[in-house]
Formats: sequence, C-alpha cells, structure tokens
Amino acid sequence: MNKFLNAVLVFLFLGLSQFVFAFDLGTWNIINLKYKHTKNLSLFGEAQLRSLKMYDQFHYYEYKGGVNYKFKDNVVFTLAMGSYQTYKEGGNFELPKNNNEIRIWPQITLYQNIGSLRVEQRYRSESRFTTRGYRNRFRYRCGLSYPFGKDIDGFKPYQIGISNELFFTDTEPYFERNRILMSFQIKPSKATSIQVGYLHQFDYKINDETGRDFLQIGYFIEL
Repeated sequence: MNKFLNAVLVFLFLGLSQFVFAFDLGTWNIINLKYKHTKNLSLFGEAQLRSLKMYDQFHYYEYKGGVNYKFKDNVVFTLAMGSYQTYKEGGNFELPKNNNEIRIWPQITLYQNIGSLRVEQRYRSESRFTTRGYRNRFRYRCGLSYPFGKDIDGFKPYQIGISNELFFTDTEPYFERNRILMSFQIKPSKATSIQVGYLHQFDYKINDETGRDFLQIGYFIEL
C-alpha cells in the first residue's frame, strides 16, 4: 500500500510540475485542524498562504477559527471569524496593504449521498470589516466528491472532487467572483488528508485578494 501511495505521489508531482510551468500558476496553501468535541459539536482552525507565482510574490494570508454544530447527519451549521490580509502585487508582502480585514461568517452546509457520490451545498454570509469600510458578501458553493479505493479501517484512501462557488454582494455590481476547484485527495490515515488541486477564479469586480490560477495544496487533520 505504501509503495502504491509513493508511486501516486511521484506521478502527481511530475505531472503537476509540467502543468505549473506551462500555465504559470500561483500557490494556495492550506493547513486545517479540526477537533471533534462531541458527536455533533466540533471546533476548527485554519491558516492559508497564497502567492501569485510558484512560491513567489506572496500577497495574501488568512487565519480563522470557529465552531461547527451538526443538526443532522446532512446539515451542519458553522459560526467563524478570522483575519484576512492582502498585500500589493509584484513582490513578497509588498506594502502598503490592499486590504486589512476582519470577517465574521455564519454558514450552513447541506450534504446528500447519491450512491458513492456525495453532493455538498454551502451557504455563507460574510460580515466584512475592511480597510474601505463595512461590506456584506454572500457565497454559494456546490460540490461533488467521489471516494474510492479499498476500504482501510472504514474509510476510502482516495477521493476526487469538483466544486463551483459564486460570490455576491448587496451593492452594485452584485456579482463579484466565480471560483472553480478540481482536486485529488489522499488519506494516509483516518485522521489526516492531503489534497492537491487546481483552482481557477474569475473576478468581475473584487476589492481583496486577486489571482486567476492556483496550485492548491492542503493538509487536513482531525482530532
């Protein structure tokens, strides 16, 4: 099993290296820690670091934390807040900042299983305290994921996924952004996941973090 995982990782690395040089991707790095307190209640913390070039021109970071409450197996309510910092483009953490933001957001996530396919719908309302004043934003994400591979201690070792997210505001021009993610995930253990993905976003009129194409790498830990 370990040899197969190593072969998959080498294959992905070689393929993504060619993809990165061909499309000049930025990077989107995530580390997420989740603590399951009870069957229905959990806490989480997450940090992200982004760059406009391949591990160069770092222009954005965020850190956030919150609480999840599962009403049913397929309905989860989240309340979270965080700090979101955007720097000027063209260098690493170039000053002055484009945006210095504190954000509070309630969220509802709905899940539905269709055979082995899982459908996720996420609704988020953001209260944004930004450099330019207070703003509202609303986000809707729909995603599909498919776990596969031989069961190991009750979980599948691999997962592929795709999602699309729309960003809206309550002021003109109302529509801000469309974000698409395609990902592949490996679970070395029941409590950890490593995700590699390609993220593309189209900005209509945005006032915070920019960038069009990213290589996304995430490490997720559940306690």
